[in-house]
Amino acid sequence: MTNIDSVILDVTDADAAARFYRTAFDLDGLVVPRVSDAPSTGFRGFTLALTVAQPSTVDSLVATAVEAGATTIKPAAKSLWGYGAVVQAPDGTLWKVATSAKKDTGPATRRVDDVVLLLGVADVAASKRFYLDQGFTAAKSFGRMYVEFATAPGSITLALYRRRALAKTAGVSPEGTGSHRIAIVGDAGAFTDPDGFAWLTAASARPAA
Repeated sequence: MTNIDSVILDVTDADAAARFYRTAFDLDGLVVPRVSDAPSTGFRGFTLALTVAQPSTVDSLVATAVEAGATTIKPAAKSLWGYGAVVQAPDGTLWKVATSAKKDTGPATRRVDDVVLLLGVADVAASKRFYLDQGFTAAKSFGRMYVEFATAPGSITLALYRRRALAKTAGVSPEGTGSHRIAIVGDAGAFTDPDGFAWLTAASARPAA
């Protein structure tokens, strides 16, 4: 099983970004900011999603994120699939916070059950084949629309979605140019996928001494 240990987000101010993520979501090292001036405009082609147990936990995390400086893209609301919201961090990263539950079954917590990295790709079938060749195992697959890969507990889940569909679910325009402003750190090796997403090993992700 191939796993994602963390994601590196390219930001203009690493200290400010670290403070935001520590305050908003407290993801315990799963998100690592680094300084970069790589040009990027519009949709960066990915979203990060936090899956939680109930609506009150969605509300708690979203409220904290907004207080820490995030912008609301989609206010929390019920949907066919449950309850969720989309916010944009000060560094520009889009975050979806959601639950499949429509009612609370207990007091609100701040527990995050899963972190999912959704990559917006041009051809889901082609990208799926690429990742299978890298050693990933498909756990869920819905034709040319969506693929989710198996992951170990505590690891970030990788999923592929059509780029335009992903932008629509996030509530933004699909247009965008330049850097994705993300690097993915895992045990699959160092490579760049067909849509330009860069993967690093833990060793290559470490800053030079």
